[in-house]
Amino acid sequence: MSQIVPLISSGIAGPLGVLHLPRLWQKASLAHAGKLHSDYPGIGCGYDQMTLDALGIKIEEFKTFIATKPTYVQTEAWVKAYPGVNLTKATLYKHNQAILGYIHADDTRASILAAVGLPDDGSVNPGAVDLNNLDDWHTFWATELK
Repeated sequence: MSQIVPLISSGIAGPLGVLHLPRLWQKASLAHAGKLHSDYPGIGCGYDQMTLDALGIKIEEFKTFIATKPTYVQTEAWVKAYPGVNLTKATLYKHNQAILGYIHADDTRASILAAVGLPDDGSVNPGAVDLNNLDDWHTFWATELK
């Protein structure tokens, strides 16, 4: 069975304006289908949990919804209709800033940079979104192109 590396960045938002939600949908959907690359959690405790918590969505209810195999647009419609969902401008701004402002621990940064062949000398943006992108692209290359 195919093991797909998710390539939607956490720095991407759909029409609702929620950063990371498209990636969360992709990863959870691939995991449900048994197609997610083994290096990735379907729903993890980092950005995935941050996003669900910010919106006020319970993880088990999200998993149950994902099991229906929704499109991304259907996912956003479900989020909008979720009882008690928090989609205020202030909540989205705070969440999006948390996603963009998250910095990995030094050892995580060093590990990612070493794996992709870049020096850990301060020349690469230390934001987790950018480092995770590098990690995803390298994993994709190693899995599919090498």
